Amino acid sequence: MKTTKGSPLGTNNEASRNLQDVRIILAMLWAAGMLSSLNGDTYRLSAMTKFLGASPEMLTVMAIILVGHVFMSGLTLTLKYPVSRWANRIIGIFYAIFILAFEVLHLFVWRSAGFEIVWSTAQLVFALLVVWYAWKWPNPEG
Repeated sequence: MKTTKGSPLGTNNEASRNLQDVRIILAMLWAAGMLSSLNGDTYRLSAMTKFLGASPEMLTVMAIILVGHVFMSGLTLTLKYPVSRWANRIIGIFYAIFILAFEVLHLFVWRSAGFEIVWSTAQLVFALLVVWYAWKWPNPEG
């Protein structure tokens, strides 16, 4: 068995270390995506509350979007490798498409403020990085 240099017990192999590295990267990307979403939503909610009034339905939709990031950051660290890899791929693609649709709406339909574009772009980058890392994640068994 190939051991990692400097391992006190000599039981950590390279594949196991890479698996943990990717898990941590993916969990942090989900957290960063959530923070980007939360910051953009803070601006949006303050404007909507002030001028339009935020409906309970809209707040529920926004909560559902945010809780997905929270769940994925935790599940990425706890699910077994194949399930975590596929969950990150599928849910990452879903979020990327969802965010891209809103980015198009912000740019061409709603003519949104610049902060909407900035935060949507940040969210899209993090979602695409999740998908990319999940796709490139090396298989520890093979």
